[in-house]
Amino acid sequence: MTRVVDLAITDIAFGGKGVGRIGGKAAFVPYVIDGETVSARVVREHKKFIEAEVESVRERSPHRVEPPCPYFGSCGGCVYQHISYAHQLAIKSNQVRQTLARIGGIADPPMHAIVASPLEYRYRNRITVHARDGVVGFFRRESNALLDIEFCPIAAPEVNAQLAPLRAAHPRDGHYTLRAPDAARVFTQANDAAAPLLLDLVERLLASTTGTLIDAYCGAGFFAKRLRSRFEKIVGIDWDRHAIAAAQESAEPNEQYIAGDVAAELSSRLQTEHCDALILDPPAEGLSSAVRATVLRSAPARVVYVSCNPATLGRDLRELQKAFTITSITPIDMFPQTAEIEVVAELTAIHCCV
Repeated sequence: MTRVVDLAITDIAFGGKGVGRIGGKAAFVPYVIDGETVSARVVREHKKFIEAEVESVRERSPHRVEPPCPYFGSCGGCVYQHISYAHQLAIKSNQVRQTLARIGGIADPPMHAIVASPLEYRYRNRITVHARDGVVGFFRRESNALLDIEFCPIAAPEVNAQLAPLRAAHPRDGHYTLRAPDAARVFTQANDAAAPLLLDLVERLLASTTGTLIDAYCGAGFFAKRLRSRFEKIVGIDWDRHAIAAAQESAEPNEQYIAGDVAAELSSRLQTEHCDALILDPPAEGLSSAVRATVLRSAPARVVYVSCNPATLGRDLRELQKAFTITSITPIDMFPQTAEIEVVAELTAIHCCV
């Protein structure tokens, strides 16, 4: 029997679903906004929480807008197109604060204002579409089924321009990455408009630091290239040999790039030479226990941690607080309309503060 309830939405959880309560349990509902009252249909009930779908919005938020994408709600990508961009930023900033408090044990995170993307749509310089049984598109929401798409509103026009000929070619089943013509083949930031703002932020955080910079998970040198004129020596470390080769192509005499296991190479470097500043830009899994132990043991004076996952950032900061003071937390919105959040944490070694 279908169960429909009226639900007051009090918050938006990380991942984009609204939060309410049904019978003492948390209820998670997609495509709603905090402050709204909705009629929701219960679709799954678990031991500790409930999943529901919106039947109707009874009290509408002033932040609700019309999604421009015809696939919104079916596609598994965007989750916030129904929310004004200003409120998306407020939601994401609050999610970072809550996550760092809950997982990181940071009662009052030193939050700075979130950095907005200059473009709300048409910003992605690459997308990956999938082909199966004649369908070309993205995965449907919470499903392995494909949704046939003709364009993606958050992709740059030159990326969308490649989608039509791919569809017309009736490609074999598989995955196809469509890139802007000048996009690198190694990992780069997907939002060209927001990437300079991330660089500006990291440069400001290290404005008073000179000497030796170690850039762990450096990729093709995104941060190192910007900062090389500021430091006497830069050492970049990454597991991706192709990215390291790209970084080496334009290296100045004060730059050194190492391809290898980040945990092992970072440990070796921090044991053998002085490090004035350390940049950590790990994948979504965050730092391994070995990397956390190395950073705690060496405790460089300044650390800038760039994270694409607030949950693993919180886990890592909980441990790093043994040797560091968390000076600032700055979210940056690299992926408008989606649940993704980039966060830059500034850490100062405790021995430098006394």
